[in-house]
Amino acid sequence: MRFTPNSPLTIGTRGSPLALAQAHETMGRLIRSTGMDEDNFRIQVIKTTGDRVQDRPLSEIGGKGLFTKEIEEAMLAGDIDIAVHSMKDMPVECPDGLVLNCYLPREDVRDAFISPKYKTIAELPHGATVGTSSLRRRAQLLHRRPDLKIVEFRGNVQTRLRKLDEGVADATFLACAGLNRLGRSDISNPIETDDMLPAIAQGCIGIESREDDAEINAILAAINDAPATLRLAAERALLAGLDGSCQTPIAGLAELDGDQMRLRGQVVRPDGSEALDDDITCAAIDGEKQAIEMAARFRAKMGPDFF
Repeated sequence: MRFTPNSPLTIGTRGSPLALAQAHETMGRLIRSTGMDEDNFRIQVIKTTGDRVQDRPLSEIGGKGLFTKEIEEAMLAGDIDIAVHSMKDMPVECPDGLVLNCYLPREDVRDAFISPKYKTIAELPHGATVGTSSLRRRAQLLHRRPDLKIVEFRGNVQTRLRKLDEGVADATFLACAGLNRLGRSDISNPIETDDMLPAIAQGCIGIESREDDAEINAILAAINDAPATLRLAAERALLAGLDGSCQTPIAGLAELDGDQMRLRGQVVRPDGSEALDDDITCAAIDGEKQAIEMAARFRAKMGPDFF
């Protein structure tokens, strides 16, 4: 094996507390599966455009790739060996030469309602202010509560919680998975998926690598979670079929029950005025194919000006 304390396996990641927690979880799994010492690994923080630009919505400055571009460039240059990502931030296609073929076991997929005053969306008074940077959450919320005022809420978990404490908004949303990984489930009020369908791939950590690095890909295969792989294949096929980006409010969730998969999808007009839903059960191995067909059904209903 080529990795030593002097030439460690280098893991690229963003620098937020959550991103670092995910990188350390990945490193821990690799240490256990390979038997290598911790000294044989190194975590390298890479600042992305999405981290640097905090004063504008992602949809205005380029979308999901803003959280991955610099990390992927570092991997293509050979500066890092693998990259750890929150899969809900990932575009549906990797740059040439890179692959996403390793997923860790999925965490809680639900959104969490966070407020110092209220426990649920229903408790919010008429005209209350909610902070979110997610077009999906914004559209879903306005579909249910068009009376609410939505304000832009960029930043990592700690930044958004601080803004809430400062009274910038009455409530916000965070992913339950991120709160759990940070040990902050104490502030979480989970929203059931029947009430708010989550983002595609929410709660899943993906590990990206160079396509031609056989040794790294063999190491990653040992920690890949098969159920997460099946679920993500279906969800990301739905996203790809809808040409999903940060400018399209799309939600989706694949769930497994033995050899069966339930796949739910939702598209919402950005102003919340209309929501379309689809829900199927199929053989798990057919999930990706069924997701492509679901996307086609959505497109037929949406027409050219839905978004």
